Amino acid sequence: MWIVFECPSCHGQNVAEITGETIALRCSACAWQRPVSEENRAATEPANCVVCGCGDLWRQKDFPQRLGILMVGTGALVSTIFWWYMMPAWAIGVLLLFALLDGVLYTLMRDVLVCYRCHARHRHTPLVGRHERFNLELHERYRQEAIRLEEMGQKPKTQNSKPEG
Repeated sequence: MWIVFECPSCHGQNVAEITGETIALRCSACAWQRPVSEENRAATEPANCVVCGCGDLWRQKDFPQRLGILMVGTGALVSTIFWWYMMPAWAIGVLLLFALLDGVLYTLMRDVLVCYRCHARHRHTPLVGRHERFNLELHERYRQEAIRLEEMGQKPKTQNSKPEG
């Protein structure tokens, strides 16, 4: 499994591979490290976030969101141009082509697990269905928690009792 995460200490972007022999997750830029639990080292779907220990993860397609928005905008723009020139068949054809492309990409893209608390992305792990799709209510609860902790000048709590560093 590959983890893409922001270091809680130095806020640098990191990519780390977790295997059966990995004992700790480490930041490549500073001395931050976190022990990896035995159940997260197994070759199955992680039970909780490897970075912060949060048990709430959601599944999403591993596709760049900006590229998806660019594709939708391009399809809409090209279709609108065809409508302007009174070519409705071409306009609808463009929309159907982009819808077909979207369906193919949705089918081919892998799922990735994302942590609600720290937004770490857990890639290339077999997903057996333990984690559900995005839940807006749960996301809002973690967002509000982060806002309250920031106002109080505290860091978000992790569910891992070992100290950082």
